[in-house]
Amino acid sequence: MPAEPAAADATAPEEFTVDELASRAQMTVRNVRAYAGRGLIDAPRLVGRTGYYNREHLQRLQLIRQLLERGFTLAAIEKAVQSTPQGAAGHTLDLMTILDLPEEDEAEVMARDDLAALAGVARDATLIESLVELGLVEALDGDRVRLVEPAVVRAGAAAVTMGLAPATVIGLFPTLQTHLRAITDTFVRDVVNELIQPFIDAGFPEDDWDRILSLVDGLLPIASQVTLGVFRSEFRQSIDTEIGEQITGLASQQR
Repeated sequence: MPAEPAAADATAPEEFTVDELASRAQMTVRNVRAYAGRGLIDAPRLVGRTGYYNREHLQRLQLIRQLLERGFTLAAIEKAVQSTPQGAAGHTLDLMTILDLPEEDEAEVMARDDLAALAGVARDATLIESLVELGLVEALDGDRVRLVEPAVVRAGAAAVTMGLAPATVIGLFPTLQTHLRAITDTFVRDVVNELIQPFIDAGFPEDDWDRILSLVDGLLPIASQVTLGVFRSEFRQSIDTEIGEQITGLASQQR
């Protein structure tokens, strides 16, 4: 009797052909070969004329695709990817997932009339376009929009229902964005210099990745709470100052 084929090794790492790899990475085979030609992924394991790729190849390609979707140039990606260890791609994807997690709400899809109803105003194409330009809302096919930042949009709508003009509320967002960006840039710079740079200088040690991921995950709510707390304090002081000046001015006119 012919010998039975050997059973597959259950402990062997999962491998893919180039077609399977491209499908899982959501790329074309042509792109996979192009990235391989640029040295962005290691050569496959060859069996005859067939190349077999593993999970590290897949994670590297997934990282490249996500960076491209975030607007990075291929030249910048090539420089960054080639300067980091091959095994770091999976950890980097974990880090990007943490940063992309929604806080408490997810993007919402609604009709344009429903968006206007949130603020208690008549539908206004100009206002919706302003929200689109600010990146708070995305226009979809038909009569629908997607709230990219639902918490921000709903908070702004609530301010409008209190009596503020829609244009006034929308005009506040660039100011908030500019100042908050300055705050976050300073905060992130200090975090990187004091906590993450030693990890980078050490060559991204494998046994330290969990600590870095936990660090970033824990800092996000801390930074949010500190920013909100300071804003509340400054808001109260601004209200006290503004009303105090108005009362003082009124009293001086009545003398």
